[in-house]
Amino acid sequence: MSKIAIIDSGGANIASLVFAFERLGRSAELTTDAAVIRSADRVLLPGVGAAKNAMDRLADAQLIDVIRGLKQPVLGICLGMQLLLEGSEEENVECLGVVPGIAARLPSTPACPVPNMGWCATRKTSDHALLNDIPDDSYFYYLHSYALPVSDCTLATANHAKPFSAVIGRDNFVAAQFHPERSSTAGAQLLSNFLDDSL
Repeated sequence: MSKIAIIDSGGANIASLVFAFERLGRSAELTTDAAVIRSADRVLLPGVGAAKNAMDRLADAQLIDVIRGLKQPVLGICLGMQLLLEGSEEENVECLGVVPGIAARLPSTPACPVPNMGWCATRKTSDHALLNDIPDDSYFYYLHSYALPVSDCTLATANHAKPFSAVIGRDNFVAAQFHPERSSTAGAQLLSNFLDDSL
């Protein structure tokens, strides 16, 4: 059975991700230990809050180069997705740079206030294994103010005033802007897919 490491990026809601794996009958270790992260079969990078604070925490834990060098499947979640990008418009912070693109602030309209908070239909633009057995237009739970515009790395989109990247992938790195651990059956399926050997 594969070993799962969740990088402890300091978010208050990380325990819900651990519990999500427990519901799948799997155990995941919350850690900042570089050796544990490197030796894991699957690695998750969650995150909440501001990109600069999260990058500072990763730097303090000496994990920036560790994450950049990972060869096993890595799943970024919410802010963790944005941290995998080259940077974020939020405080113009430099991020990990393993996926091309810059996280941009969502446009705000009276019908679509920022932050985007709640359930959004999510449309697949790729047949990537991470999205296996997830019906198109499934609803996932979002809470964010920044997102990657649709790009060559986009695997699925959602809409908030205009489309943005909901799921991205490049090489062994994949990421979801939503919270799969809070997204009922569809979220559980995505986490299960991430553990599958076909990924």
